[in-house]
Amino acid sequence: QVQLVESGGGLVQAGGSLRLSCAASGRTFSPFVMGWFRQAPGKEREFVAAITWRGGNTVYADSVKGRFTISRDIAKNTMYLQMNSLKPEDTAVYYCAAKTKASSDLRNSYNYWGQGTQVTVSS
Repeated sequence: QVQLVESGGGLVQAGGSLRLSCAASGRTFSPFVMGWFRQAPGKEREFVAAITWRGGNTVYADSVKGRFTISRDIAKNTMYLQMNSLKPEDTAVYYCAAKTKASSDLRNSYNYWGQGTQVTVSS
C-alpha cells in the first residue's frame, strides 16, 4: 500500500513563492514517475509537472514552465514543487500522484494519489 501526503500549501500574495512537499510511504515504494496536479474551483483537475523517479527527467505544463520546478529526493521518498512568481490563477488544491507502470506518457494514468493541499494566491 502506497500513501502520499502533501504539505506546504498556504496563502501567499501574487509574486510570492511556496514549496510543496509530497512524502511517500510504502513497503516497496518505487514508482516510475511522480507528478503534481491541481484543481481549481469549478474546473477539472489538470497536470502541472512530473518527474521520473530514477532518471529525474521532468515535464511541465506550459502554464507553469519557467516558474515552477519539480524535484525529488530518492533517499527521503519525497517529491517537491518549488513555485515562484505565483499568480492568482495558480490558486487550486494541489495533488501529488505516483504511477508505477513505465510509460512514455508522463501526464496521465497515475494510480496513487494524495489528499491534496490548498494553495491560495491573493492579488
